[in-house]
Amino acid sequence: MKIGIGCDHNGFELKEIIKNFIEELGHEVIDYGCYSIDAIDYPDVAFKVAEGVNKGEIERGILICGTGIGVCIAANKFPGIRAALAHDVYSAVSNDAQILTMGAQIIGPEVAKKVVSAYLNVEWQGGSQRKIDKIVKKEKQFLTEQGQQAIAGSCGC
Repeated sequence: MKIGIGCDHNGFELKEIIKNFIEELGHEVIDYGCYSIDAIDYPDVAFKVAEGVNKGEIERGILICGTGIGVCIAANKFPGIRAALAHDVYSAVSNDAQILTMGAQIIGPEVAKKVVSAYLNVEWQGGSQRKIDKIVKKEKQFLTEQGQQAIAGSCGC
């Protein structure tokens, strides 16, 4: 499987550990940054990973920042993306998320490896599919309405 990974400076050290772990599991890793402990803004990397998922460049993504919350919020701004914050195995395999987010200041490397392993090995069984379908439907409805409003606004109607 092709996995995209990214982080901000707070998640750099954990990202490097997890990147190596994913490769040991036999997956291909695409590293979207950051590449050092120099400060960067987490949305920049989260947007790249989310775009990679949307374009089909990667099958799943993993994002890491200090708490995991910021990258989760940023990734979820992309239409069609379901990013989920998980610091335990059970959360990592729920809700068919395309992107897993974690907080380097919250989770240690060994637990993070267990969470990542569970996330990468889960095969979606559709347990919450009805609920996910509702989310997708609402997102499409919102995007359609926004598009119609933009068209109406641009023509002076």
